[in-house]
Amino acid sequence: MPLYRHIATFLSTFKLVVIGLIIIGKDPFALLGMQAPGVWTWGQDNKIYACMMVFFFSNMIENQMMSTGAFEITLNDVPVWSKLESGHLPSMQQLVQILENEMKMNVHMDTLSPHRS
Repeated sequence: MPLYRHIATFLSTFKLVVIGLIIIGKDPFALLGMQAPGVWTWGQDNKIYACMMVFFFSNMIENQMMSTGAFEITLNDVPVWSKLESGHLPSMQQLVQILENEMKMNVHMDTLSPHRS
């Protein structure tokens, strides 16, 4: 996971540099002695769309790289299911059974606790 985190951080910085270059209109390809590709020329002609596309496409990739696959279910701040621990998502039947069991246990615990008047 640390490699993905570093790639996502790099991509986030690279995204900001590309958006900055699009906004100020500098051609990084000219500095390298290369002809600008058509997508760069289109981006210069359509700065708002190009910035939005870079932003959203980059965010999509960053989020995918940072995703852990975690899926946690809690009831009254008590964890009742963890995809990371079990390795899979619960089926609808399992989920209903887990929640019913937890709710029954909570009702049972409430009846055992002393009540003040």
